[in-house]
Amino acid sequence: MSSSMITAAWAQAPIKLAVLGDSLTAGHGLPADAAFPERLQKALRQKGIKVDVLNAGVSGDTASAGRDRLDWSIPDGTDAVIVELGANDALRGLDPKVTRAALEDIIKRLQARKIAVMLAGMYAPRNFGPDYAAKFDPIYADLAKAYDVPLYPFFLDGVAGDAKLNLQDGIHPTAEGIDAIVARILPSVEAFLAKVSAKKAS
Repeated sequence: MSSSMITAAWAQAPIKLAVLGDSLTAGHGLPADAAFPERLQKALRQKGIKVDVLNAGVSGDTASAGRDRLDWSIPDGTDAVIVELGANDALRGLDPKVTRAALEDIIKRLQARKIAVMLAGMYAPRNFGPDYAAKFDPIYADLAKAYDVPLYPFFLDGVAGDAKLNLQDGIHPTAEGIDAIVARILPSVEAFLAKVSAKKAS
């Protein structure tokens, strides 16, 4: 789809997009204007896309914690949500069944509210061994297929493991790392919002 076609599809009112996440989207260690939701909003608006992006990230949240605060974190009138949760589950070695159940509940509850969902996936740290990774990694693709939601397979794609793009803790992206994430995920978000806008206009 060309950029002109995408631009023509937007509804007159801005799309209300929320990013439900953890420290990776909350902007841990960064100025407020360098956090992922703020940088994503800027990038989308530069492309002529009318969108207001809400930062619904809370540092330290697991998928279960995100589910528990879902109702008050995602206000009425929200059109779409990017769900970026599960990194803390993986870092703590939590049971993947618990993570899967929480993410599934989030998707079901948002869809029941007629809110479009996009999943941002995560991979398990390899120090937990191949058995853990084999149970954790497929969660996002499985849920995306089951509930017909778009998936960006790995939120930290191109940034994880690159010391130049992460803070000293080696886990959280720098401002430059956030910009790299935004650049990579932007086409997927554009396609997601185009569908959301078309549905609003119909």
